[in-house]
Amino acid sequence: MVVTITGANDFLRQAELSKLVSDFVAIHTDMALERFDGDDADPAQMRGSLNSLPFLTERKMVILNEPGKQKAFAENIETVLGEVAETTDLIIVEPKLDKRLTYYKTLKKDTDYREFIEMDAHGLARWAVIYAKEQGGGLSDADASFLIDRIGLSQQLLSAELDKLLIYQPQITKANIELLTERTPQSTVFELLDTAFAGNIKRAMELYREQRALKVEPQAIIALLAWQLHALALIKTAGSRSAEDIAKEAKLNPYVVRKTQSLGRGLSLGQVRTMIEGLLELDIKLKSVTIDADEALQLYLIKLSKY
Repeated sequence: MVVTITGANDFLRQAELSKLVSDFVAIHTDMALERFDGDDADPAQMRGSLNSLPFLTERKMVILNEPGKQKAFAENIETVLGEVAETTDLIIVEPKLDKRLTYYKTLKKDTDYREFIEMDAHGLARWAVIYAKEQGGGLSDADASFLIDRIGLSQQLLSAELDKLLIYQPQITKANIELLTERTPQSTVFELLDTAFAGNIKRAMELYREQRALKVEPQAIIALLAWQLHALALIKTAGSRSAEDIAKEAKLNPYVVRKTQSLGRGLSLGQVRTMIEGLLELDIKLKSVTIDADEALQLYLIKLSKY
């Protein structure tokens, strides 16, 4: 058995690896388990493990974590796979693969290729409600959506936050979510734009100060604003296309597209262009002359409220 585990969903990727390992160990014990990390493992050592016989067991399992970091391993992947002993189960873990390379194409073609992608917000919310129930707790659909809006779309992070909330109180509430979790920078930048466009400058300034208190630097906030405005520009040029079509062509999450569509309602493409030009000008100033970054960014947010 040769399995490749890949994809951006850390939670599902780790869950799949844990299941494969536990099923194997239950039969062959952990003495038959070998692990190598591509950051420091020698390619020859990894290959030697793959074609050697198991010791005191019928089979052994070899887990290679990001072996593609070793150039000699990746460039010879076809030969490596051909050397795997019949008594060896090989698990290759590669969170991110460059699909232009032969390494990816060979793994996709010649192994049991299992890719785990991030779930969208709707799917994550459903999963969160079910997960809370399975742990003996409770979470409403509305509060699940609120939690995801607050911390983002990482299922790994969501599972950790749910565990923390369930320990604090089995019935998860919006008040407890606000008490025990912190907004991710990206979700807060969306709120920054949303509140600024709504003319709610007081709230926008509060959100900005929260980000600075969390040690998020002005340049990082500018980068997130640029990403959000880029998405807004793409959506404005897409006309009446559906969120799914826009997401597919622009390689964005459909959930992000739908949220951005609501954000930009009432704005023209010309206004979005002016916002982007203003942010670019601000970024250049911060990199070329001495100005107060916080003051300049807050002034930019105030200008957004005029649109």
